[in-house]
Formats: sequence, structure tokens, C-alpha cells
Amino acid sequence: MAKIHKFSIDSLDGDTIDFASFEGKVLLLVNTASKCGLTPQYEGLQALHTQYAEQGLVIIGFPCNQFGEQEPGDATQIQNGCLLNYGVDFLMTEKIDVNGAKAHPIFQYLKEECPGLGGNDIKWNFTKFLIARDGTPQRRFAPITKPKKLEGKIKRLLAN
Repeated sequence: MAKIHKFSIDSLDGDTIDFASFEGKVLLLVNTASKCGLTPQYEGLQALHTQYAEQGLVIIGFPCNQFGEQEPGDATQIQNGCLLNYGVDFLMTEKIDVNGAKAHPIFQYLKEECPGLGGNDIKWNFTKFLIARDGTPQRRFAPITKPKKLEGKIKRLLAN
């Protein structure tokens, strides 16, 4: 079992998301925010989810309020924002920290495995991590990288 598959986290609904259930799947993990200039990326993420979920792509959004306090709401407000406004039906976790002493362990791991430019910390909302079917983190993508730009890489990982 790959290290990524040993993690778990609560969903926005309070259910446990066990990453062991994603063995053999391609993962796209994204820290999100509902009030960010990049929030329209939810549309692109949802499009990828709609197109590739049946082929083995799992997208998980991790709401985070660490950047400009752009995710201030509770679970219900997050659901009524991103989920209703953008038609999101991929997995969303509880609100977490991605940097600092309280960073969720999965983000501590992702930052170690896929360092960023100028340090490992996440710089802004909508940083994306792509994970291969075997659980190996492949690459970190900048917040401004639109989801559509990842499609070729996702298709290659899904083919393996």
C-alpha cells in the first residue's frame, strides 16, 4: 500500500474518506476556496470529474481558509457556495490547514513529495497535486494552472 493510501480525512458531510479505497485510482487533490478569484476553476475540475471519473479519476477538494480568508464559511456555507453555484459533485473534505503547525498530514506529505518553487509551502488556493494509480505523487501544479491544462497528463496516468 502506497503512503497516500494510509491517510483519511472527514468529508464536508462528516463521513470518513479513507484513501485506501482509492488504490488503483488517479487522484487530483486541490486546496480550494469559495471566495477566491480562482474559484471559477471549480467548473474545470467538475468537467474533468464528469469526463474521467468512470475511467478512474478521483478529484478531492480540500477547503482552506489560510489565503486571504477566502473560505470563511462552515460546511453548510461551503456546500451552498461551491457545490451549488458550480455544480460540484466530486468529493470535498472538511475545512483544513495546508501550511503551518496544524497542516493536515496529507498536505505535509504532498509538500514533501512535490516541492514547490521557492519552498514547500502552498502559496495560494487551487494548488493541485496529481497522484498516479500506484499512489505515487507525480507533480504539483500552480494555482493559476487551469484544470483543462492537466487533461493530457491525467489521460496518460489513466492509461497506465
